[in-house]
Amino acid sequence: MSPLIDRHGRTKRKLRISLTDRCNFRCTYCMPEHPDWLPKASLLARGEIVRLAGLFVDHGIDQIRLTGGEPLLRKDLLECVRDIGALRERGLRRLSMTTNASRIAPKARELVMAGVDDFNVSLDAIDPATFQRLTLRDIAPVFDGIDALVDAGANVKLNAVVVRGDNEKDIVPLLEWAMARKLPLRYIEYMPLDAPGHWKRDAVVSEADMLAAIRERHEVVGQPRGHDPATPYLVDGHYPLGIISTVSNPFCSTCDRLRITATGELFTCLFSPIGTPLGARMREGIGDDVLAEQVRRAVWLKDAGYASRPGPVDRPLTMHAMGG
Repeated sequence: MSPLIDRHGRTKRKLRISLTDRCNFRCTYCMPEHPDWLPKASLLARGEIVRLAGLFVDHGIDQIRLTGGEPLLRKDLLECVRDIGALRERGLRRLSMTTNASRIAPKARELVMAGVDDFNVSLDAIDPATFQRLTLRDIAPVFDGIDALVDAGANVKLNAVVVRGDNEKDIVPLLEWAMARKLPLRYIEYMPLDAPGHWKRDAVVSEADMLAAIRERHEVVGQPRGHDPATPYLVDGHYPLGIISTVSNPFCSTCDRLRITATGELFTCLFSPIGTPLGARMREGIGDDVLAEQVRRAVWLKDAGYASRPGPVDRPLTMHAMGG
């Protein structure tokens, strides 16, 4: 089948699928302290997830990332992983997962054996007090989860959102902690994706500011950029660092990803104001051919991205419901 291409000439290769809107953390940039969870009946069943995943794989998607909320809160997570992993026969090359790692330790080896190729662990600070303030949770289970993943032989990458006034002082300590453990790290600029009216431009620690802080103690050299959203750097000649600078230096021109929410809405851009309700239409009984045509149309109409419309997006859906 023909690949998914938008009107700006960008071919889609990556799909993020949210397995749940539930999360056991309360990161301020992601969700309100007292979120309203979606009705469980509205969340995609495993068979619906696999059906959608297969449709996208048949149209050229070869990398799928499972997200949330927190995927570990999904009771049939292992079954989801195995069923989606079976799509390798149809062209899937890589199956990944984003997690806060706080509940992953008992299941780390099972998830690796089930077919998860790599894990992105959200870790915004290593100072316990800062971490507690950011997430309203203890950091110790996260460290245990990271250790369990490493012991299981998993490929692990760390992600850190930097918010001025919250954790910018952890930029260098977190980097050095990750370097000592040989865990790749990506810093992410604070994006306008939280509750409406909450995001402020002066809370963004830009890529340039992050680099300035790191260069006070380390040598940092820029590397050639590809399709990955992170600008790559080499620290002290050997350590790979990435910085996702959506606000100060958008990467929209090379975007090759799509995302599906836990209810089955397709969002072609992280900042799209509306999605295409694939889950609801599946439940109405439409066939795969019609579903595929709706996907192709939605992808074709994809906007240029944040670079063309900077600032907060006007929609009720916050990041925990969209999928990280």
